[in-house]
Amino acid sequence: MSSTELPETRTAAASPAVPLRTVRVADGEELRSVALPGLTLTVRARPGTRPGLPPALYVHGLGGSSQNWSDLMPLLADVVDGEAVDLPGFGDSPPPDDGNYSVTGHARAVIRFLDAAGRGPVHLFGNSMGGAVATRVAAVRPDLVRTLTLVSPALPELRVQRSAWPTALLAVPGVASFFAKLTKDWTAEQRVKGVLSLCYGDPGQVSEEGFRHAVEEMERRLELPYFWDAMARSSRGIVDAYTLGGQHGLWRQAERVLASTLLVYGGRDQLVSYRMARKAAAAFRGSRLLTLPEAGHVAMMEHPEAVAQAVRDLIADDGGS
Repeated sequence: MSSTELPETRTAAASPAVPLRTVRVADGEELRSVALPGLTLTVRARPGTRPGLPPALYVHGLGGSSQNWSDLMPLLADVVDGEAVDLPGFGDSPPPDDGNYSVTGHARAVIRFLDAAGRGPVHLFGNSMGGAVATRVAAVRPDLVRTLTLVSPALPELRVQRSAWPTALLAVPGVASFFAKLTKDWTAEQRVKGVLSLCYGDPGQVSEEGFRHAVEEMERRLELPYFWDAMARSSRGIVDAYTLGGQHGLWRQAERVLASTLLVYGGRDQLVSYRMARKAAAAFRGSRLLTLPEAGHVAMMEHPEAVAQAVRDLIADDGGS
């Protein structure tokens, strides 16, 4: 989900479809654009503190971007060489040529990036929708995943929380465009406050600087001509993934994951129910569970130190770096 962003900037590459606004880059991070057949991905790198560290890849959730991992990546830079990807249509990545925003489509983008980069197997991270994407990647391409860390993964729930209904409604044809018109007079500040109240266990812990950066990023995204389309189609992709059965169902694929897995759930999560933690722990074989009672949907942003320590333990038990 969208959330706070971090300092430093670079100028976005000129494009007839994308406004010339800046994308925030934290000290120590690097941005690059990776062109693949049919899609272009923006990748945010946090190089390891020494050569030879194993690679890691971070995948954001619906409405988010690679910036959602900027708090966690520096805490792990001494154990992994990190990269975070902007999924197609999000962050600074343009839409895919085929318009495929399904969970499978996003998973294919991640797989194609890893295959092209030759960086696998990686320590793979996913939050929310990115958790569903990472689960699918780990299930169908176990050779690409060394360990798996899922923060509030968007896996099918029989009883979705009422606070998550508006996100699901974006999947209904016409709702996204209607909502865009309905809220056209909302300020970026109002939108950010809404996002923070939905995604954070305690929105009050976001600093004034962080809030200002999030507002700037929201203003940038709202100018993108494909913003609402990417949101609507990706929401539809999550709903479709929830209804898939058989071997393509996400819970069935979770059972097929071979990589050592860390599951992180927040007790105040309004989008992915805290009660799903037990089911997930049973589905991912030999997994470990970190529950953070005060956290919301983006624990890696609210409690990065706690998440980082759990990841360190996971990597150490898997054989270290």
